[in-house]
Amino acid sequence: MATLKKILFGQYAGKALNFIVEEMQKKYSQKKGRRFNHDNITYEVSRVGVVDENIQFEISSKIPQDELKGDGDMKSYFKEIKKLVTKLKNKPVSVEMENIVLDTKKDTEKERDYVKLLYSYPLNDLYNDKEISEKIKEMNQVGGKKPLREVKGALTPQGNIALRLVQESTQNFARENIEQLINANKQVRTKMAS
Repeated sequence: MATLKKILFGQYAGKALNFIVEEMQKKYSQKKGRRFNHDNITYEVSRVGVVDENIQFEISSKIPQDELKGDGDMKSYFKEIKKLVTKLKNKPVSVEMENIVLDTKKDTEKERDYVKLLYSYPLNDLYNDKEISEKIKEMNQVGGKKPLREVKGALTPQGNIALRLVQESTQNFARENIEQLINANKQVRTKMAS
């Protein structure tokens, strides 16, 4: 059974990913669902999951098949992306190439290959006890108490701040992960075009 911490952290990490999807759709080109397009590559951000003591989510990007010659180039493209993203500080826990076959109309199929990155962040990395204590101390010093907008599920001011930090941290991690994948796609396209 999930603990209250897992339920609440999952809920606020989920809000963070929804915010990031909307942000990316405004910044780049909006597509259906949780997807956006940048520089003719479609990206998708999954919903959040809480697995063991970790927040997990996936970010994927379509491999630009139109620009590549055959299956060998597709695999090379994937290997180059994998090489770049696994060198990062906040690297994904898994990098996979996924093939999706879509039946757009009942008589035709579209095949697409994606780079799928799975990220996992420990729940305890999403907030900091010291930062919570400092914010509480700051609230108590500002004319008695500085009003803090209530967060559903938080029973105490400390819980309120912790959930806000979970949401902010998840947004920051996801934004950074997306920008790194966009940058990796740009680098690999440039390298393979020359």
